Amino acid sequence: MDVKEVTTMAQSSDDELANLRAQRMAQIQAQLEEQAAAQADAELQQENQQAAMAELDSAMKRILTPDARSRLASLNLVNPELTTRVKTHLATLSSENRIATPVNDIQLKRILGGLSEGRRETSIRRI
Repeated sequence: MDVKEVTTMAQSSDDELANLRAQRMAQIQAQLEEQAAAQADAELQQENQQAAMAELDSAMKRILTPDARSRLASLNLVNPELTTRVKTHLATLSSENRIATPVNDIQLKRILGGLSEGRRETSIRRI
């Protein structure tokens, strides 16, 4: 092998390596862009959910008495999904003028009982 062949092989190898590096950099850049877009979408969705919850909370201040709001806050600690369902149900009823406001604690208990009817009560009897 003479010096020219070694130089061209080294150049060829360097060109291949540079090509592979460029491809890998392009892949990494594309992955970073995808991750950034996904994160932006998630943040936007979270902001929308927070805005909806804030709107529901402000509606509850108009719809419920302080005692009923306290009961709903306690329920939220135990079962947040049921609380969200109750809030949306109350907001819908209120917007359609199908419920007298403000809703007191006793009325809220009835509403909660109505929404929880799907659950079966279990009892243990000793023989």
